[in-house]
Amino acid sequence: MKLSVTFERGQEPHPMHETGRGPVTVGWCLIEQKGGIIYAPPERVRSVDLNRRHAKSASRCPAVINLESRHFLIRCPFDIHIGFVRDEKGKPGLRNLSGEASAIRASKLGEKLHLTSEVEWRHPGVPTIQLALPYLFVSDEPVYMSQVAPFMHYTPDPLPGTIFGGRFPIDVWPRPLMWAFEWHEPEKPIKLQRGDPLFYAMFETSPPDRGVAVVETEMTQDLRDYMDLISGAVNYVNQTFSLFEAAEERRPERLVQPVKRRERAAE
Repeated sequence: MKLSVTFERGQEPHPMHETGRGPVTVGWCLIEQKGGIIYAPPERVRSVDLNRRHAKSASRCPAVINLESRHFLIRCPFDIHIGFVRDEKGKPGLRNLSGEASAIRASKLGEKLHLTSEVEWRHPGVPTIQLALPYLFVSDEPVYMSQVAPFMHYTPDPLPGTIFGGRFPIDVWPRPLMWAFEWHEPEKPIKLQRGDPLFYAMFETSPPDRGVAVVETEMTQDLRDYMDLISGAVNYVNQTFSLFEAAEERRPERLVQPVKRRERAAE
C-alpha cells in the first residue's frame, strides 16, 4: 500500500516571495505583555564569529552555517532551582530549593511551572514538568517548527533529564510554547539561571533550501482571534493534527505583521 500527502496553501504567495526563492518570514511575539521584558528575543545560533583567523575553521563550514541558521535560541527568563518531593500520601510535588533567597516569588513560580499528573507521565517514576512561556511563532507560508534541546551550547552541569520536544506547522497551528522536561533523575535538583539556554526553535521551510528570517510581529486582532479558534482543542480531541484542514479553511490570509520600532537617534 502506498500513501501520499500533498500540503498546499490555497492563496497567492506573499508579494516579497513570488519566486519562492527568498527567505521565509517567521514572526514571533509574546501573547501577553505583562512582565514581558524578562523574555529575551529569539537568537539565531551563530558560531562563525568564534574563529575568524583560519579559513578552514569549522565555524566557517557552509554545512555548519546552514544548520545553525535554522536554529533560534530561547533563554531561561528567570532563575529556577527546584526539587522533586512526595508528601506523606505519596502525592508528587515540587519544592523551591532557593527558599527565601529565590529571585522569583513562590506564587509567580507556581503560575509558570507545574508538575503534570502522574498518570500522564510517559515513563513510570519519571516526572514531567512544564514551564509555560508566552512565545508564539507564526508564518504566512508553510513552515514546520521543532522544539529541541540546545545541543550546540555546552552546559557544565547537565540537567537530570531530557527535553520533551515537538514539531508542528506554525502557519496552520500557531500556539504559545512551553518547556516540557522529563525528570529522569528526580533525586537530583533542576537548576537553571536566568539567561541559560532553554531550548532551540528549529524551522523547516519548503523548499528546504530557503532561508529563514525571524522578525517580531504584532499581536493583531486577526492573530488573536485565530489563536482563540484553535486554542484548547487538545482538551477535546486526542489528535489535534486531524484539525489542520479545518483550521486552514478558517485561517485569515495574513497573520504576520512586522513590528515597526522607533529608530535610535544617532549619537
